[in-house]
Amino acid sequence: MGMRTALSSFHYTHGSEVKLSEVVPRLAMAKRHYSALSQPTLSMSELICKTLDHDATDMLIDKWLEHRNDAYWEWFQGIRERKHAANSLRRQVLVWNKGDFLPENIFCRTVDTGRLIPLDRTWSTHVYHHRSMQDRKLSMMPVVFTMLPELMMLRGMHDLGCDDVYIIVTDMKRQEMDDVTEYFNLVCRYAFGRTCKPSMENEIQYNHMRLSHTLLKQRRTPCFPQIDIAFRAILHEKRPPFIILFSHQTTSYSQILFTHPLFVPSEEIFFDFPSGCPNPCCNDDCEMIRFPRRGIEGAAVLSIKRGRRNGRKVRSREMCNWIDCNICFNEETSQYAESSEGSQSSADSGDTPTNNGLVCSKCRLVKYCSPEHQKKDWEEHRRVCAKAASI
Repeated sequence: MGMRTALSSFHYTHGSEVKLSEVVPRLAMAKRHYSALSQPTLSMSELICKTLDHDATDMLIDKWLEHRNDAYWEWFQGIRERKHAANSLRRQVLVWNKGDFLPENIFCRTVDTGRLIPLDRTWSTHVYHHRSMQDRKLSMMPVVFTMLPELMMLRGMHDLGCDDVYIIVTDMKRQEMDDVTEYFNLVCRYAFGRTCKPSMENEIQYNHMRLSHTLLKQRRTPCFPQIDIAFRAILHEKRPPFIILFSHQTTSYSQILFTHPLFVPSEEIFFDFPSGCPNPCCNDDCEMIRFPRRGIEGAAVLSIKRGRRNGRKVRSREMCNWIDCNICFNEETSQYAESSEGSQSSADSGDTPTNNGLVCSKCRLVKYCSPEHQKKDWEEHRRVCAKAASI
């Protein structure tokens, strides 16, 4: 009788038989327990992930260029009028010196390799959303299109590790977004990849319960536990330079959470970046996307422990500008070899570079390990190479 009872437990109530090979994974899944202090995995998330590949990104960029936003257009025109300084070799810089308003003509200094690369490098966007959006057959294209200029800037700031962008779609209002941002700051500072103290455990659990109750009471989708699972799992498994919490509430904003201060856009460049709000009378409080225009001061930066099991430590490098070269220069030195009249002329001259690299004397924006790599990079670099402004 006991055997029959045991065997009957391997059947659904509707009579469909369950194989023993299917029971073991389910038992393993049952042992997985989600809490505010345990590390979740993406397999635990119930959110739907829609991926927009590089081709979809290209299509969105073409559409954005076709329906040009005047605020962003004027801002880029201002970037073109600002002449880069001769001492901007190691600083964040955004340069548009030549050609029409196209991503391949606008160059950005990467924060991880120090290269000057055009904004035409695309990416894949992974959008996590509640199943109700899929049931209503809502496209994720408008989500990406809404913040396309910001994504282009953030992608352009990274040479490596930014081929994939992660967005979690919510319907949180402004105060709820503020509270969730503060919560993730708290968790990353005291519990993410760290042994959490009992006093902080209590505070994290209390805030988790409070946010879960608040979003449930307001019938937000997805619920806070699902946002938390997806967010912390992406941080742990994908280790992106930033994650975006998107809100489609008209009275709220979308938050960009950076995983290191190095990844934050420079205030010197983006202090007057458009807020994204179509209202001509808008101010900082009505921004649709909280893009940090005041540098670290205005950015949401997560304090994430790095090293050993927590991934490589983040450090800024200065590499040869030729994209296929992996030579890294010594950052502590400040003396450079100099080409005669720009990259192409120095490449043709056959000058031997020093250990510190060979700098383009015309624009003084890029550095190479050899004349050969200067020559190979000239086809791309010629679109931005122009004489630096005097200081």
